[in-house]
Amino acid sequence: MVGDLYNDPRYAGSRDSGFSLFYMLINVGALFAPTAAIKAMEWAQTDLGFSKADSYHFAFAVACVSVIVSILIYYFGMSTFRQVLTVKKAEKKGSDAPIEEMSKAETSERILCLVFVYAVVIFFWMAFHQNGLTLTWFADEFTATSSTGLQSMLFDVTNLVACIFIVYGIFGIFQSKTTKARTIYGTLMVLAIAFLGYKYANIADMTELSAPIFQQFNACFVVMLTPVSIALFGWLAKKGKEPKAPFKIGLGMLVAAGAYLLMTMSSIGLPATDHPNHVADVTPNLLVTTYLILTFAELLLSPIGISFVTKVAPAKYKGMMMGGWFVATALGNKLVSIPGHMWDMPLPIVWGTLMGICLLAAAFIFAIIKRLNKVA
Repeated sequence: MVGDLYNDPRYAGSRDSGFSLFYMLINVGALFAPTAAIKAMEWAQTDLGFSKADSYHFAFAVACVSVIVSILIYYFGMSTFRQVLTVKKAEKKGSDAPIEEMSKAETSERILCLVFVYAVVIFFWMAFHQNGLTLTWFADEFTATSSTGLQSMLFDVTNLVACIFIVYGIFGIFQSKTTKARTIYGTLMVLAIAFLGYKYANIADMTELSAPIFQQFNACFVVMLTPVSIALFGWLAKKGKEPKAPFKIGLGMLVAAGAYLLMTMSSIGLPATDHPNHVADVTPNLLVTTYLILTFAELLLSPIGISFVTKVAPAKYKGMMMGGWFVATALGNKLVSIPGHMWDMPLPIVWGTLMGICLLAAAFIFAIIKRLNKVA
């Protein structure tokens, strides 16, 4: 649906930016999900008397309610995007005008190029979605269970939202063409900074940390950095130097490898895991930084990859090719368990394996990049 909004040649150059915005808004919900789930669990434990294990049901209830709300938004908001769902009248009735189709050779080449990209996507999601397995185990077993001072500010979602307002305010000031707009953005920035100052002045002596709270950082960084990504590539596009989607995808794999290089180096000397015991108190900043780097990789690969599929897929196979992207995502999620089976090994081996997978995937993309660029 989003891809069809950019079929008009007038808007084709904005396809990647459109998908970046689409992807950013998906992550707004993910930003609040960890806090909502934790608060629901705490309420069930303290006010309703449920055990820790049973309180997880209330966390899943947050997801159930969110899905129902999203379905309602989709159906009640359909009038705003119905034009990309409706088959044109001429197509319904049939038309004598010839429909231009790709040759069989071009169709096969495009499908093959997309399959190559899917192969890379599988291994990206295998590495990226360790945030739901080994990176969370690392948070539980090896990361400090409390924080103090400025570091504690990171673990309050309202502080993260204020930081997002500051980033958007900066962009708004520089991009606005009227004094009134700049004033509005400037006011929002001042209010966000004042809010952060108030929160820091009243911060608790110590903040307890639970492993699930680290899940908020990826979503936060997606929302915060999307305008940075759009502005950067927009600036490069004006200079005629914006890289094509395959290069961005390959670069995303290299950046993901960098995240696991950091984890590999930082895990040297840590004791062997003894799940589920807590065996070390590594600074929470390590995981926060890792999620930041992985988010850079995600912004280079995921929204750009989806955009690439909608652009390259032959028209009559577009739905199937988009489905192929999500099949690759599913296979990547299935492979997430492999590093989990390695968890009893020294941690540098676990993270080093993921780094190696990302490097191999990047090497594959760059080896065939000329072929991919021909259809991009």
